[in-house]
Amino acid sequence: MHKIEIEAEQRILILDGAMATMIQPLKLQEADFRTKRLENHPVELKGNNDLLNVTRPDVIKQIHLDYLQAGADIISTNTFGANRIAQADYQLTHLVYDINFEGAKLAREAVADYLKERKATKPVFVAGSIGPTTKLASLSPDVNNPGFRAINFDELVEAYTEQANALITGGVDLFLLETITDTLNAKAALYALMNIFDKTAKKFPIMVSGTITDASGRILSGQTVEAFLISIAHAPLLSVGLNCAMGAKELRPYIEVLNNKSPFLVSTHPNAGLPNQFGGYDQSAEEFANLVSEFATNGWVNIVGGCCGTTPLHIKTAAEKLKQLKPRSKSGHSPRTKKCTSKETIEIINDWQPSALKPRFELKELMSIISDIEDEKTFQEIKSKFDKEKIVYHSEQTLLLNAHLLSRYHYLRANS
Repeated sequence: MHKIEIEAEQRILILDGAMATMIQPLKLQEADFRTKRLENHPVELKGNNDLLNVTRPDVIKQIHLDYLQAGADIISTNTFGANRIAQADYQLTHLVYDINFEGAKLAREAVADYLKERKATKPVFVAGSIGPTTKLASLSPDVNNPGFRAINFDELVEAYTEQANALITGGVDLFLLETITDTLNAKAALYALMNIFDKTAKKFPIMVSGTITDASGRILSGQTVEAFLISIAHAPLLSVGLNCAMGAKELRPYIEVLNNKSPFLVSTHPNAGLPNQFGGYDQSAEEFANLVSEFATNGWVNIVGGCCGTTPLHIKTAAEKLKQLKPRSKSGHSPRTKKCTSKETIEIINDWQPSALKPRFELKELMSIISDIEDEKTFQEIKSKFDKEKIVYHSEQTLLLNAHLLSRYHYLRANS
């Protein structure tokens, strides 16, 4: 069991708040986003906050320290958009490794300085922040061409692999896949991480946090909270949660769903309410803290932080209110509880005769069957049969199913 899991059993862990909210008041100029190396770069760089890891590390390190002093147990690296897909907009794909490596290194240094100054003994963790990228794998950006995709699964895996490797080298303790708007993007990130874990023989806890985009209670790719949870539950996750787009008040019913359904820890880092007409956030630290502490009073959450509009004051006020409250119990939902594959699932797999003409199952059905497997013997059986039949699946479906199988394999290993 990872140290963060032990800590999460004892108390509600505090995640930090927004990075951009803290950068904006500093009124940084174009020069702050450039070094000598970028002196003649042809594209405007102002607003590329991830780049500040390289050009103004002092700014980013101080923000990390502010959140640590506010009581954060987990600080997330300033790397939300530090992938080659997003950085291509700035013609900076060649700096992706440096931005992520420096981002993790800065957070690590901030933790070391904080612990030394406070002579603190409590564990503090660095989460490698990985955003959804600027392109979605399951939705078309062109309303006139719904079948078009701006990016494919393989390209996402490549981008996430590059980013994650740099974050690991920089010294992160865990990963935070946040603001997920497309489940297929999340699956690509999980697939990339599982491959890295296999190759390096090292494993890191993974937090996944989705984003509800409207009052329908769905993420942008159309899934409800429960469907989103089911789609990623095949992987060995530390937590599943919700962040951004809405404030704590609006997220309340969906956090309750996660509490009822999730076999993992539950996290939330909401915005400071809804944005006003100027794009700012007016919710006070006290109101924010009262709302998230209600989640904790109900026994719904294990990890709490803030997203857009939140500051160290929001985090400090929330931390004060949460420190006496108990974390959500995973009793009855724990992914580490030894389970058995259902008799019905085993019978379905045993009856499956692989075909060279057409798939035996619809994609969604087969993914559901894989997610129901709780032992390695049954897993090997379904993998063997899929390998014989995968030629009749569309290549994109095969990629997705292979990713699903790999994540389930890691889930089973983590629970064995």
